[in-house]
Amino acid sequence: MSVRLEVLYLPGCPNVAPLLERLREATDLPVATREISGAAEAAVAGMTGSPTLLVNGRDPFPAPILGDCGCGVSCRIYRDEHGRTVPAPSVDELRDAIAGATARTGSAGGGSADASCESPSAVAGHDGCCEPVRPGEVLSAWRTRALPLDPVEKAVHQAILRGFAATGHPPTGGDLDAVTAGFGRATADVLAALHELDAIRLAPDGRTAVAYPFSAFPTRHKVAIGDRVEVYAMCAIDALGMSAMLGEATRIDSVDVTSGRPVTVTMTASGTRWDPPGAVVFIGADAAGGPSADCCCDYLNFFTDIDAARAWTAVHPHVSGQIVTQAEAEGLGARLFGHLLAPG
Repeated sequence: MSVRLEVLYLPGCPNVAPLLERLREATDLPVATREISGAAEAAVAGMTGSPTLLVNGRDPFPAPILGDCGCGVSCRIYRDEHGRTVPAPSVDELRDAIAGATARTGSAGGGSADASCESPSAVAGHDGCCEPVRPGEVLSAWRTRALPLDPVEKAVHQAILRGFAATGHPPTGGDLDAVTAGFGRATADVLAALHELDAIRLAPDGRTAVAYPFSAFPTRHKVAIGDRVEVYAMCAIDALGMSAMLGEATRIDSVDVTSGRPVTVTMTASGTRWDPPGAVVFIGADAAGGPSADCCCDYLNFFTDIDAARAWTAVHPHVSGQIVTQAEAEGLGARLFGHLLAPG
């Protein structure tokens, strides 16, 4: 079983950002975030104050001190080695907690929950059988970790997405100055922060090259939004998420990388049509790590059928991932991108 990291938090909690920043220093593992709406949901999720870090579903920092700091029903207060109040555990404490979970995982039986079965939702590229893996769990955590929480960064991120959807191209820095003007931060600094977060990717000249799900350069996944504009998606899942994000009909034109045969997905309010009907999606990532655009997006592709997808995984054993059904791929796309333009 791989180590899973999740941060639970209440809306408006100021200590979420410090915890996520320290986690980025402590580990390269993806970190999922989940907003908790109230006491009942907090109890079910295992949140003991905001923010709470769960490592493989367990709280590695027991007996929190709770108090009221304007974060909602309760704010989690941590203390350092001197007893002083701090917003989050230190980087060293986080590393120790993750290392402890890694050691326990490694000694829990030797097998990996990421080993492959021959079901469409199993992780591919390994031998043996396994427990079912939620489709796109790693990708979902990766993309969730990249969501901007800072108000100006979120506003600029949404402006970039809307610009892509309206014109097929990203807005320029000058276009975004009106968004950043009221926040006291330079547009270039906000764009650099979004790049560091992996919410967008900047080209060497400073222009926006990627704002998931959009690409400023041609890819194998072309998406027509309604009847007004064509854009490129970074990967198959990104393409499938555009309709939910924009609330519009889309037509995806892609290809099977093993044969070059076309794969078309038409998404409308009345339903989704796949051509060919047996098409599937593979979602995976290179173990080397790095930004999604570099190590993940090239491995999220459409295939005309499950046999073609299995043939591709057989000759790419270094790419771990999952073959997912049409319904699973559509659901993952909506889960990752459907909320990106929501207000607030």
